[in-house]
Amino acid sequence: MEEFDIDRFIVILKENYKKCDAPVVTFAANNGATPFEILVSTVLSLRTKDEVTTRAVSKLFKVARTPGEILNLDEEQLKRLIYPVGFYPTKAKRLRQISRIIIDQYQGTVPDEIDELLKLPGVGRKTANLVLIEGYKKDAMCVDTHVHRINNRTGYVKTTGPEKTEFALREKLPGKYWKIYNKILVAFGQVICKPVSPLCSTCPVSQMCPRIGVKISR
Repeated sequence: MEEFDIDRFIVILKENYKKCDAPVVTFAANNGATPFEILVSTVLSLRTKDEVTTRAVSKLFKVARTPGEILNLDEEQLKRLIYPVGFYPTKAKRLRQISRIIIDQYQGTVPDEIDELLKLPGVGRKTANLVLIEGYKKDAMCVDTHVHRINNRTGYVKTTGPEKTEFALREKLPGKYWKIYNKILVAFGQVICKPVSPLCSTCPVSQMCPRIGVKISR
């Protein structure tokens, strides 16, 4: 089997990126969001559709955009503002916990190291890496279900979960692509390379893709 041409793959996806709807967190970053706003947006986006997250982030940020402003809201107020994101009661509690820790332990500034970010309640590797990329413009490898699925469908990696995909990509993907990789693949995964019945007939990289694991496509 021929080695997957990752350079060509990324060139094509970058050319087609503007045709896709970018995820809410990247949209926030493109509009000058702070690392804290990126962190909050990402926490709210977990297990939630992007359009729902967009509405919740918009409502919340009209009222509170800093750790101190979040703590000025009680849990019930926070719940109302972020409803109906998935697990909104838990996320309201976590946003207050995260805000308190950032103020008490990090002088009000979101940490810019992955090991420190992972200490925050409810913050996993995907969230931590996205904060580093979008909030601090650092090289990091953010892998969600879209990135995991697409890389295994194309055969670029062969892994069993997002965390294993992250470490496989850290070994294999050229560093010059790390910052943009999540952004372009998430948009591509939302619009074309969907989890169920991907749109292979209109996919700009269909000739490169062996469609590993794809049973039904359109």
